[in-house]
Amino acid sequence: MRIFKTRQFDRWAKKHDLADRLLINAVKEMNGGLIDADYGANLYKKRIATGGRGKSGGMRALIAYNIEAKAYFLYGFEKNERDNISEKEKRAYKILAKAVLQFSAGDIKKRLQDGSLVEIRS
Repeated sequence: MRIFKTRQFDRWAKKHDLADRLLINAVKEMNGGLIDADYGANLYKKRIATGGRGKSGGMRALIAYNIEAKAYFLYGFEKNERDNISEKEKRAYKILAKAVLQFSAGDIKKRLQDGSLVEIRS
């Protein structure tokens, strides 16, 4: 399984000291059926436990996800920053999820080279 972060998500994760190993673990949980919210169109919300706060007080991530194939971390936020995203944002992220999940190998390679995607290596 390949796991990616958008440039924006990568910047946000670095700012909040969100380690790649936690993102890998979140995807493993999703592969095991532990999904916090299914927004449809292969867009999911996943809670990520951080720094002793547990999942309920930790981070939230929006992920474009195909089971056992690819996962793209699109957006992150802390629980104390906001409870959820708006319906308008949900619609926009569904469109983005559909687009990234259709990337060909060439599309991914190009985006890795230009820095708009970052691959998470386990």
